[in-house]
Amino acid sequence: MSGGLLVGLAQTPASAAVSCDVQYALNSWGSGSGGFTASLDIKNLGDPVSNWTLRFTFPNGQRLSNGWSANWSQSGTTVTATNMSWNGNLGTGATTNVGFQGTWTGSNNKPASFSINGVTCGAVVSPSPPVSPSPSPSPSPSPSPSPVVSPSANVSPSPDVSPSASPTPGTDNQYVQNFLTMYNKIHDPANGYFSPQGVPYHSVETFLVEAPDHGHETTSEAYSYYLWLEAMYGKVTGDWSKFNTAWQSMEKYIIPAHADQPTNDKYDPSKPATYAGEWDDISGYPSRLDNSVSVGSDPIANELKSAYGTSDVYGMHWLLDVDNVYGYGRCGDGTTKPAYINTYQRGPEESVFETIPQPSCDTFKFGGPNGYLDLFTGDASYAKQWKYTNAPDADARAVQAAYWALTWATEQGKQSQISTAVANAAKMGDYLRYAMYDKYFKQPNCTSTSCPAGTGKNASNYLLSWYYAWGGATDTSAGWAWRIGSSHNHSGYQNPMAAWVLSNVNSLKPKGSTAVSDWSTSLTRQLQFYKWLQSAEGAIAGGATNSWQGHYASPPSGLPKFFGMAYDWQPVYHDPPSNQWFGFQVWTMERVAELYYATGNSDAKAILDKWVTWALSGTTINADGSFRMPSTLRWTGQPDSSFSGPGMPAANTGLHVTIQDYTDDVGVAGSYAKTLMFYAAKANHAQAKSTAKALLDGIWKNNQDAKGVSVNETKADYNRIDDPIYVPSGWTGKMPNGDTINSSSTFISIRSFLKNDPDWPKVQSYLNGGSAPVFRYHRFWAQTDVATALGQYGLLFPNG
Repeated sequence: MSGGLLVGLAQTPASAAVSCDVQYALNSWGSGSGGFTASLDIKNLGDPVSNWTLRFTFPNGQRLSNGWSANWSQSGTTVTATNMSWNGNLGTGATTNVGFQGTWTGSNNKPASFSINGVTCGAVVSPSPPVSPSPSPSPSPSPSPSPVVSPSANVSPSPDVSPSASPTPGTDNQYVQNFLTMYNKIHDPANGYFSPQGVPYHSVETFLVEAPDHGHETTSEAYSYYLWLEAMYGKVTGDWSKFNTAWQSMEKYIIPAHADQPTNDKYDPSKPATYAGEWDDISGYPSRLDNSVSVGSDPIANELKSAYGTSDVYGMHWLLDVDNVYGYGRCGDGTTKPAYINTYQRGPEESVFETIPQPSCDTFKFGGPNGYLDLFTGDASYAKQWKYTNAPDADARAVQAAYWALTWATEQGKQSQISTAVANAAKMGDYLRYAMYDKYFKQPNCTSTSCPAGTGKNASNYLLSWYYAWGGATDTSAGWAWRIGSSHNHSGYQNPMAAWVLSNVNSLKPKGSTAVSDWSTSLTRQLQFYKWLQSAEGAIAGGATNSWQGHYASPPSGLPKFFGMAYDWQPVYHDPPSNQWFGFQVWTMERVAELYYATGNSDAKAILDKWVTWALSGTTINADGSFRMPSTLRWTGQPDSSFSGPGMPAANTGLHVTIQDYTDDVGVAGSYAKTLMFYAAKANHAQAKSTAKALLDGIWKNNQDAKGVSVNETKADYNRIDDPIYVPSGWTGKMPNGDTINSSSTFISIRSFLKNDPDWPKVQSYLNGGSAPVFRYHRFWAQTDVATALGQYGLLFPNG
């Protein structure tokens, strides 16, 4: 129901006449008692106001549980909401939306009236002199909700699974309230997590060099976390508009539109791309194109075109220059933002400090005579072109978020509100199958460039490789486009939860005729991969490759193989080694834990049993709430034997991990906590539950700040800010801002704008011989991992 009421707003200058219209929309569930959410649209019909306080009385003894987009409190039957820092200013005609969740018994009628500072609504009023603010609001307690019911154990996935509808359980507990606190901080414009266009930045801080080389770039990773954040918000509040907004933003800004990939209709699936080798030494670039190397055929392009009626690819590009700091713009216009860009192009030894940024659409306006193309690829001549690279773990996480959104919206009877986003998640999963293929569609067990080219599905490894990529000519009359997979498979990128979703959940099954079968095969293959890579201690080792050294070299004798792919302890990149970070462990094991929680999969449980025991043994919780967990891992040995199915690989005895050092990283802790809590909820594992709780309690006690949560980070690697970058002798060009690119260039010399960053003096002092700078970063993914961990703990364990 809704009610349109005039409500006085305060406090503005005494001459201002202020009134507003309030639309109160109620969503209630239960019989005789239950829960509800209320959404209030407050529209200012009078003079502009700079702050407001809304009050009303519950008519039937309802209790406030938690709220959003305002500071909420309850005293007796009276509810008070005051504006946040970011929504207090309401111009004439402006509207803001606030809401809350509550519980009811007996009846659940809407408030009879609203008031502002004692002025009953229903007439246009002039404000009284300023009054003292009400006491600081705090959420009021209400009865403990019933637990979320988890699926029964040992359920074999059915081929036709749909989320079942059930009443939304109450969520009145401190962890859900803390989620909403984090949510409001992330969405507070003053905190700077989003661009003016609504794009999530990689971090609030601009001087941050890690995978992205600037904090105000963003990644497909960040977008996938944005979806997860809004899915949790929909679960807690019943408001699914924010999830839809996140998906629409992703489609608009980081999934290339037809205009961004205009020549896909020229793509020939029988000749996907021309071979160019990868090289360990950056000086091996540009890598020459070689038409003499056989390339396999693409078996899914026509299937996808038939399913969706387009030749375009529906997947995220991995990197955006959100503020157009570099100045490439869109296809050389120099101004459009966000702008598609890329960095890494030159093999496993290219660290971020050795990258050369380039536009994804290269029109030769910047760089050298051939733009940036001849820094990376050797050819007789060059054409203006577009090219994009997908990070499969991000697209799989988007599917994962869509599953939880669908499950939770179905519980509320609101699944129709997100049906478009869910259908597009299934579509994204269809194109994500490109990540299953060898880079040049070669068959497994490839040990030279003359190895057999693939036909049909025999070039698919059914794992999520490091990337897939696609590109083509900007000239629509030029007859070419290309697509490639990746030969390198990293354990940290696997997502068996997404594989299960795409092969079992009706609304998320892709339309491609062989997609469900492919994802069903992938689910088993990914679990086999984890088991094959699981160390004797329990941690998961790096991965496997079908292209040793990136150019189909013969791997060292004695290396075991997984379905024909050689074991690689550091697949994809070596500077730093790609599997030394504990974060990859928790990211990937969280997906296994979700699969186990949702399905009771016994293979997932066996992997988790061993991994959780190892991880807990390396975790310390101190009396003051501080904690430490593994950080840098070191690997020795290898899997005991090769494996190519069926069944599961045997346990390894000769593959080992040691923990070199420890961390209190809040983002990793959030993901770690989610892994433990999903496992604990299904396996009834007391230590996993208590450790997840302790991690979250410790973060909340010790690491909160005005923007979210953070810890001190010493950036010793910033001593590489002035490292040289490799540019072939004689090559010269210009960055959009005029920085010269030549064989004398350094990381900072082609990014001179960083010297204007407020944090540059700290870095400069370090380069001059001072101590390593210390920062407190607010990465979007890390804030969201903590926020969603808080919310998820409240849902899984509503009684604490």
